[in-house]
Amino acid sequence: MKIKLHSFNLELKHTFTISRESHDFQKTLIIALDSDGFSGFGEATSNPYYNSTIDKMIAVISNNKAFIASLSAEKPAEFWRKLQPFFKDDMFALCALDMAFNDLYARKQNKKLYEVWDLKIDKNPMTNYTIGIDSVEKMVAKMKELPWPIYKVKLGTKDDIKIVTELRKHSDAIFRIDANCGWTVNQAIENSFKLKELGVEFLEQPLKADDIEGAKKLYKESALPIIADESCIVESDVEKCVGLFHGVNVKLTKCGGLTPGKRMLEKARELGLKTMVGCMTESTIGISAIAHLLPLLDYVDMDGSLLLKNDIATGITIHNGIISYADKNGIGASLL
Repeated sequence: MKIKLHSFNLELKHTFTISRESHDFQKTLIIALDSDGFSGFGEATSNPYYNSTIDKMIAVISNNKAFIASLSAEKPAEFWRKLQPFFKDDMFALCALDMAFNDLYARKQNKKLYEVWDLKIDKNPMTNYTIGIDSVEKMVAKMKELPWPIYKVKLGTKDDIKIVTELRKHSDAIFRIDANCGWTVNQAIENSFKLKELGVEFLEQPLKADDIEGAKKLYKESALPIIADESCIVESDVEKCVGLFHGVNVKLTKCGGLTPGKRMLEKARELGLKTMVGCMTESTIGISAIAHLLPLLDYVDMDGSLLLKNDIATGITIHNGIISYADKNGIGASLL
């Protein structure tokens, strides 16, 4: 099995701002695994919050290249299990490898990945479109630029209620709020009642990840469901979210790929939690992989490729929130 690495600096359509950072470009690493005439693709982005860099990912993959290549005959779960000890300190790199291997495996089976998993796609949820923190005028302009049935609005400012109140004047779409750890527990409780009146569906990670007591209080007193993001990183975190959150947002890069991500979603469902998968502004490679988990989800945030000025890949397509699969097998994506 041959391993090829491609790094890109993806330019965004607009400056993307959340409560803790802003950026105009998103660095990403694409992995291609070639075997028996088939190619599988995977992706992971850099992320300062999780100490993920392209150089770090390339280094750990290069250092283990021979071992990775020796695993071409394994099934995806075994491939992931054997790699995990070597990549436990870089789950982003493990994600890209796992994604590429799942893609490769499904292509060798002459099936789409959701078919390998025996999942039915007739009740797939729609994706939201994210509006980053900006002036109200620019946030409204972004909504008008791309009318959408569901918006995820990034908050974490001193004027959050005013922002949503103004946005609501310009759209009757469903709103989801992501405060990216930007609120206190009392702010979150108070805001939940006001935001419910403004047609908000849920709040995503309003408190800091280590605020356990605050999460308990918010879980009991919030007028809206609370979805974990920064508080649910790896498989062992899912069970810890019971009694603190109403649902979990699984990020493939954080947990190490499709293989553990699927297990997390299945565990969450067993525990009665709502399920969601989010993205990290990946290209259509990473976004296409997420699409195969849709049958396991209540909500999805897979708009990363829509935020890019120029994509680097083909694969799934998204129109007005509805995701359509590509004709190709595997995850259905390829580099342009």
